Amino acid sequence: MMFASSAILAIALLTDHAFASFGLTTTNNRYKVDTNGGLVFEVNRVNGDINSLLFNGVEYQGTSKASAINSGLGTSSVSAETINNKYVKITAKSNSLPVTHYYVAKPDDPTIYMATYITGEVDPGELRWLARLRQTNVPTGVHGDVGNTIGCTAFEGKDTFRCSNGQTRCKMYASDRFIDDQVHGVSGSNVAIWMIMPGTAYETSAGGPFMRDINSQTSGDQELYWYMNSGHVRTEAWRFGLMGPYAMKFTKGDKPSADLDTSFFGDLSVQGYVPESQRGAVSGTASGVPSDFEAVVHWYNNQAQYWTKASDGAFKSPSMKSGSYTMKLYKGEYEVANDTVTVKAGSNTAKDMASAEPNPPVVWRIGDFDGRPQELKNGDKIERMHPVDPRMESWGGTFTVGQSTASDFPMALFSKVGSTVKVNFDLASNQVRDLTLRVGTTLSFKGGRPSVAIGSWTGKDPGAPGPAPV
Repeated sequence: MMFASSAILAIALLTDHAFASFGLTTTNNRYKVDTNGGLVFEVNRVNGDINSLLFNGVEYQGTSKASAINSGLGTSSVSAETINNKYVKITAKSNSLPVTHYYVAKPDDPTIYMATYITGEVDPGELRWLARLRQTNVPTGVHGDVGNTIGCTAFEGKDTFRCSNGQTRCKMYASDRFIDDQVHGVSGSNVAIWMIMPGTAYETSAGGPFMRDINSQTSGDQELYWYMNSGHVRTEAWRFGLMGPYAMKFTKGDKPSADLDTSFFGDLSVQGYVPESQRGAVSGTASGVPSDFEAVVHWYNNQAQYWTKASDGAFKSPSMKSGSYTMKLYKGEYEVANDTVTVKAGSNTAKDMASAEPNPPVVWRIGDFDGRPQELKNGDKIERMHPVDPRMESWGGTFTVGQSTASDFPMALFSKVGSTVKVNFDLASNQVRDLTLRVGTTLSFKGGRPSVAIGSWTGKDPGAPGPAPV
C-alpha cells in the first residue's frame, strides 16, 4: 500500500507541472491565454492591459502597474477570438486614444506576438510597449546594470542617478541604435524575457536607422521597453499605421533569433498589415565608402522607413511597401549620397549608390567624419554612463598634432564639465593661407555649439546646429 500511495503522489506531482492545452478562457474581467508552451498570460477586458505573465509556474508580471502600451490605453473595446484553432487574437481599441493594440498567441510557443495600429500622435508624445516585470525574478537589465537605479540618488532631473560608488545610472543608457536593435531582453535565474523586432517592425516608426531610446530600467519593477516613437529627440514627423509585428518572448535564458516569422498576421485581419505579396525590394552596390566603415543604406518617405548594411559593397533592402522613397548612403552615420527610387510590389528594383563625399586636401584632422565620436576620448563610454561618472577619463586637455591620437581628444565638451581643449599644431609658411576649420557635430542639445579661438582670433558664434537630420 505504501508503494501504491507513492506512485499516486508521483503522478499527481507530474500532473501539477504539465502544461494545459492551448486555448482561450474568458472570466468576468480577463481573457486568459494558455500557450501550452509554458506561458500563460491574462489581459484585462476593460483596458487591454496585461495583468499576469505566468511562465513555467512563476509569475513575472510586476506588482505595481500592468504591462501595456505607454501607461495604458484607458477604457477600451477589448475582444478575443480563436482563429482556426491555431491562433488566439486579442484586440484592444482605445476609446480615448488613436490606438488599436493586438496580442496574438500560437500553440506551444511562449511568445506574445503584438502589433500596434495608430491613426494619430499619442499623448504624451511618444509610443512604446512597456512590460513591467518583477525585478526580483528578472534583476538583470539590458546591458547589465546601466539602468539599475536601486539604492542610487537622482542628481540630474528625475532619471539620472548617482550610486554610492560614484557610478551613474540612467534608463537612457540601456538604448541601442534601431539598426542594431532587433533583440534585447532582461534576465534572471534560468529565465529571460526578450523583445524581438523582426524584419520590418520599425517601418512605421520615426527617426531612421540611428534613432535610439530606452530599452530597460531596473527600479521597483524591471521595465522592458520597445520604443516605436521617441518623445525625447525628434528628427522627423510621426508616421501613422501599423507598428510591427513585434514580440515578447520567454526563454530559459537563451537569446532568440531576430529571424522571427510573423507572416501569419496576414491571416488574422490585423488593420494595416501589408503581406509579402504586396511588397517589393531594392538591391544594388554601394561604392566609395572605405572598407573600415559601415556602409548603411536608408530608404524613407512619409509612410515608411527601411535600412540595411552593405556587405562587401552589395546590399538588398528589407521587403518594402510600394511607393517612391528618398534613398541615402551613409559612411557610418555620415551621409555621403542621396537619391530617389520607386518600389513596386512583386519587383526587385536595381539601384546603385556611390559616395559623393568631398575629399579636399587636409592639413590635419582629428578623428573621422563618420557621424559618430566613438574613436575619441570617452566615445566608448558615453552611451552607457554620464560625463561625470568616475570611469570617464578627464575631459578637456591638450592635443598635439603629430603626437597625440584621436583617443586623446574628447568626444564632447560640456559647459559644466571639462571646459576647453587646446590643440597644438605647426604650419609651414606655404600653408599659412585661406584655411577652413571644420567641426563635426552629431547632435545639439539645449543650444550647444562649438566655439573656437586660434591665437588672438576668435571665431564667430556659428549658432546651434539644426535638428539632427534623418
